[in-house]
Amino acid sequence: MANAKVDNADTDQDSDSRKYEEKHVHEVYEEIATHFSETRYKPWPVVDEFLRNLPPGAVGLDIGCGNGKYLGVNKDVFIVASDRSKALVDIARQRQPHSAVVADMLSLPHPRGVFDFAISIAVIHHLSSKERRVDAIRVILETLREPSKKDDGGQALLFVWALEQKNSRRGWDRGDQQDQLVPWVLKPTHNTKPESSPTTYHRYYHLYHEGELQNDAKTAGARIIKSGYDRDNWWIIIGRQT
Repeated sequence: MANAKVDNADTDQDSDSRKYEEKHVHEVYEEIATHFSETRYKPWPVVDEFLRNLPPGAVGLDIGCGNGKYLGVNKDVFIVASDRSKALVDIARQRQPHSAVVADMLSLPHPRGVFDFAISIAVIHHLSSKERRVDAIRVILETLREPSKKDDGGQALLFVWALEQKNSRRGWDRGDQQDQLVPWVLKPTHNTKPESSPTTYHRYYHLYHEGELQNDAKTAGARIIKSGYDRDNWWIIIGRQT
């Protein structure tokens, strides 16, 4: 009976997390999608380099693709993009010849162990519990090819917001709360609602402290290939264990 209680508690906690994310992540992005897309057009250098260094013919995933701004970086690879926001996926689908589908990153509709690469840029930090963030890394990892005698297998590049960004306009740093609701002000020209005044939405973020992303990746069973800090973000390149 004790095990049953633990299982029920875990289920309840996950349900609460999903409801919280629905309100403070998914519903928000549906409302701000057009405005958000207009502000997301320039690839980040680390992501740009990762994609351009892929071999011609590589097939991979963009998990949490947003408006699909990374789909056209390397015209010699094919990307299957996904996002929880239908409004953003509708925008990403315009970036042919790549495909985009609506999907939850914890329940991806892709075959396991077949992809050459994956990227998930500024997405995992929207998951509201450590267990869900580790599970997300595990799910991404499972989509990649296993290492073989031929090569080291598939690789995934992950980006998350850093806690240590005292020089940014946000000013967060060690000692600040890691779980934050970050405002997004939607002006009337982008608002789908009839109100004439700006609307402020709040998106949930978990701010990663130094070393936390690596620890979560190890917990998920990943092999860490490379990691670093860029533009107020921690990033990591991972692969499956040999």
